[in-house]
Amino acid sequence: MFDNASILVTGGTGSFGNAFVPMTLAKDSPKKIIVTSRDEMTQWEMAERFQGESRLRFFVGDVRDRDRLYRAFDGVVTPSSPRGPSRLG
Repeated sequence: MFDNASILVTGGTGSFGNAFVPMTLAKDSPKKIIVTSRDEMTQWEMAERFQGESRLRFFVGDVRDRDRLYRAFDGVVTPSSPRGPSRLG
């Protein structure tokens, strides 16, 4: 489903992200998964758990910050959030 996709997970260090990210890395072959969150500490903790996983990127930001969010979306084809994945374009 997500093979060769670039996925953005907003709120990615929360319960959804902590379930979605390992499942997707194990079951699919995404090009990259970008985890966004406002909390640097939880991003660091998640990065420690997935140390060495080259397909995983972390991006500190808030979905209310439009410019920062557009930077996070750069190259993303399949955004994902707790409300579910969708296609852009």
